[in-house]
Amino acid sequence: MSEALNMLKKTSRTFYIPISRLDPGLKEAVTAAYLCMRAIDEIEDRPELDDPTKIKLLSEIRDILPTSRVSASVQELLAPYQGKLPEVSLQLHKWIELCPPGTVETVCRYTSRMAGDMAEWVDRQWSIETEEDLDGYTYSVAGMVGELLSELWVWDDREIKADPIKAVAFGRGLQAVNILRNRKEDLERGVDFYPNGWGKEEMLRYTQRNLQLADEYVSELKPGPALQFCKLPLALAHATAKLIRAGGNKLSRADVLSIVSRATG
Repeated sequence: MSEALNMLKKTSRTFYIPISRLDPGLKEAVTAAYLCMRAIDEIEDRPELDDPTKIKLLSEIRDILPTSRVSASVQELLAPYQGKLPEVSLQLHKWIELCPPGTVETVCRYTSRMAGDMAEWVDRQWSIETEEDLDGYTYSVAGMVGELLSELWVWDDREIKADPIKAVAFGRGLQAVNILRNRKEDLERGVDFYPNGWGKEEMLRYTQRNLQLADEYVSELKPGPALQFCKLPLALAHATAKLIRAGGNKLSRADVLSIVSRATG
């Protein structure tokens, strides 16, 4: 578990904090889920790989994960890409092995779906022309993460009631903030996540609609680990969206520390 937490800290300090505070069992499940999906995201986003290779790897991972020889098959598939893929991707089999009993099928199912969706987005060159396209993309990369987390919350505590539509909005809202924040860098690498005719204001309205549903999702969670986990990334997303609306882009370290302190008590 220590190796996984170290990897988590390297890949996302934002999520490291709330995940590291989860109770045993749930902590392993959410850590494994996050690292599996991060592994997929890194394959989709890797400049060292050409698009046909990305599509091949993502499609094969999609097909492998529902099978019985998941760990060995994934390790064999990715081994030839030492030096072209980051460790979080090369060790995908380890994150699957970390899943507690009762969560393996759930984590593999969603990771498989994400891999398949990412292969399709690579194939279509991340072309987003309409709001429906944007909804499809933000669901593929983040909305289904909200669904996955909701299933893990219920696995840990059967009394939790998590609205699936609002769970999707939770992930989608966080991703929309990332799209706003990374606008300049995305355009420089030739990717435009804004639908045709959209500017900053339209994307901000889209973001706010989803963050409002995310607020409802979080407010409906009972006190406990799930609620504590969700409060921090949502608070950071709201603060970043507010900053972008005012003409800024990235929260200062002092602002982040202040938000972390308030969100984690």
